[in-house]
Amino acid sequence: MRRYYALDLKDDPALIAEYECWHRPENIWPDIVESIRAAGIHDLEIFRAGNRLVMVIDAPEDFSPDAKAATDAANPRVQAWEALMWQFQQPLPFAKPGEKWMPMTRMFSLKQTLASRNR
Repeated sequence: MRRYYALDLKDDPALIAEYECWHRPENIWPDIVESIRAAGIHDLEIFRAGNRLVMVIDAPEDFSPDAKAATDAANPRVQAWEALMWQFQQPLPFAKPGEKWMPMTRMFSLKQTLASRNR
């Protein structure tokens, strides 16, 4: 199952470039990759348009974002990475205090629309 999340970067070209640099395969900390895999996530991609980020997570149906967050909160290396990344990130304008990556709601699916018309 795919899940989609959004977050903003600070609108500063130098900070955006540095954020992208940290996410290159040779720079991302192995502990972070391991924490993603240990959570059962099959794939994770981050896309950028301007300073808006969209993260796509491909995980099994039983994946729990809350369980991943709890595990991450107890992992000092993940917390160090999150603190480092927060230097570049900013919450979406409508986020509540402490909210970072906001889940996105699908509002249209071509596949679902076509299936509903072929009944």
